Amino acid sequence: MKVFKKKGELTHFQILAEIAKQEPHLRQKDIANKLGITIQAVSENIKNLADEGLVETGKGHSNYKITKKGIERVKTEALNLRKYADQVLDTMNAYKSIWPAIAIEEFNAGDAVYLEMDEGILYATSRETSAHAEVLNDVKKGEDVALIKLGGTIELQPGYVVIIKLPTINEGGSRSSDLEKIKRIHQDPERNFDRVGIMGTVSRAVALKLGIESDFEFATPEATVAAAKRGLNVLVFAVGKMTVSITHKLDNESINYVIEDVRK
Repeated sequence: MKVFKKKGELTHFQILAEIAKQEPHLRQKDIANKLGITIQAVSENIKNLADEGLVETGKGHSNYKITKKGIERVKTEALNLRKYADQVLDTMNAYKSIWPAIAIEEFNAGDAVYLEMDEGILYATSRETSAHAEVLNDVKKGEDVALIKLGGTIELQPGYVVIIKLPTINEGGSRSSDLEKIKRIHQDPERNFDRVGIMGTVSRAVALKLGIESDFEFATPEATVAAAKRGLNVLVFAVGKMTVSITHKLDNESINYVIEDVRK
């Protein structure tokens, strides 16, 4: 669909629409302020529109009139824009109503399935749960399955977060960290961490010293929140005041957390 393919077509459309709404006494300054462009740009565009026979200009800079040809142009482009917007909305609605999951077993299109979350991953199963959906396409066990007509509630207990607050490099960094305490926290069977995140170079150094593999290092506060909301327990290594950025996000999402200060 042709929608403003050439450079400047959108600006032409907007200027024509403004002239049509407010002719004949419309200042270039008014158009510039409305569209967020310079007065010079407005002047150049109006000259091009006049050359195309879409606008008639009078004396001065405030007497413009859209021509019959200009009106037809605006109508055509407005309809194309509406059709395009409708297509986008249809696509977005379809995208929003189709959800992916992992098939625990083989399913056929139209099958009724149930949903469950395990370690942050959504699964489709024939075992009855409190959430249900319909399979869109035939799938094999272990494949990603498209689901529609979701209903019910997915039973999910939010995870919790433990933040290990490490000393800054000025305070000694990893050399001033209680590595034995960190090891005990990480290996605590009652806490059962599903993911590990790190923030900062000191955190990476500590993780390397203890042989702890991290699951995420960048955008750690956001990743931690996302994981906890999916029911995962997260251990985060943060340096000094970096703890503030993550606790702020956790507080906003009402996610439980504790801070372990491991400075010697």
